[in-house]
Amino acid sequence: MHLGCIADDLTGATDVALMLQNAGMRTVQVIGVPAGLGQVDADAVVVALKSRTAPAAEAVAQSLAALEWLRKQGARQILFKYCSTFDSTDAGNIGPVADALLGAMGASFTVACPAFPTNKRTVYLGHLFVGEQLLSESPMKDHPLTPMRDANLARVLGRQTKHKVDLVALPTVRQGAAAMREAFKNLKESGHTYAIVDAVADEDLLALGAACAELPLLTGGSGIAMGLPANFGIRKGGDAAIPAVGGHAAVLSGSCSAQSNAQVAHWMKARPSFRIDPLQLADGVNLAAAALAWAGPLLAAGAVLVYATAEPDAVRKVQSRLGAQRAGELVEQCLARIAKGLVEQGVRRLVVAGGETSGAVVNALGVSALRIGAQIDPGVPWTYPIGEPRLALALKSGNFGAVDFFDKALGMQP
Repeated sequence: MHLGCIADDLTGATDVALMLQNAGMRTVQVIGVPAGLGQVDADAVVVALKSRTAPAAEAVAQSLAALEWLRKQGARQILFKYCSTFDSTDAGNIGPVADALLGAMGASFTVACPAFPTNKRTVYLGHLFVGEQLLSESPMKDHPLTPMRDANLARVLGRQTKHKVDLVALPTVRQGAAAMREAFKNLKESGHTYAIVDAVADEDLLALGAACAELPLLTGGSGIAMGLPANFGIRKGGDAAIPAVGGHAAVLSGSCSAQSNAQVAHWMKARPSFRIDPLQLADGVNLAAAALAWAGPLLAAGAVLVYATAEPDAVRKVQSRLGAQRAGELVEQCLARIAKGLVEQGVRRLVVAGGETSGAVVNALGVSALRIGAQIDPGVPWTYPIGEPRLALALKSGNFGAVDFFDKALGMQP
């Protein structure tokens, strides 16, 4: 193995696995730190954790366990992958995890770059933009678990780490890999541990990948991965196959992002849907059983949607009653039970929206590893669990995908 990746949620892991595979690396994604899994035959392995919103100490422990396993597999470089919107709070978890990984690896310097220009996430003068909006002015400011209200990444990371953070700005990036390596050297010598690196286009990330060839640890969004395979002499291969799996199809959406709301609304114009209400779940209503009873007679005619996706005002109302953590857990557990029941009813193609929801679903289905298939939209591929039953899973970060993503995904998969 050349590269080991530690991702802080499931859909983020799938995102970076797709990026690496598209760049030519044979890539496997594992769910959690494997127990008893032998040597993996791949150029890169991505370990999908559920650490983004866990308590910082738990996130650190999970990440260190993943690091230990990847190093035993022979990984020569480690990428700590987080969201392209730098999802975290002032308590962590990006800073604490990165600090712990650096310490465990005996390293003293790394970069931080969440940019993903294809999905309109760019970093300029150390500020993160979502499209033309600063992160702090984007819908991420209302994220139910990690509201992002500061676009200055040096400030955000500086509140999470005990180490010094500075910037490598776009003029230096545009001078190429050698100029960036010199900037890294100067920052390290002046006592800095982290460099926020500007990137507004793919060529910036390709140059950054080359500049980081000798760093033991990198941190960033999936975009940073596009420049890494070339450091190991690997070039882009052919397109991934789309194996037929047959069976029924369904969509589960637990994300409450603005994009997931738009995707659910688009589906509901012409296709059947069933809403999961967290307040009813808290009152003991068995909505999983109700959803499965509703879906059963419809599956033979086409795909169905089961969703808990809601607008920010509705989310705040639920959280004021239940608390953010309990509301999220109730929805995840319900959708996970529904996913298991749908597979028992013959569903073999399943689209899931939301990182936390995707994690709950793969755990309920007993999925331990995924092979990466064809791209649906930037950052989201079809994936194929290793083992039985034969399934196709599209695991989507809440913010990713076009408005017609659900239809597009199911239209690709036979």
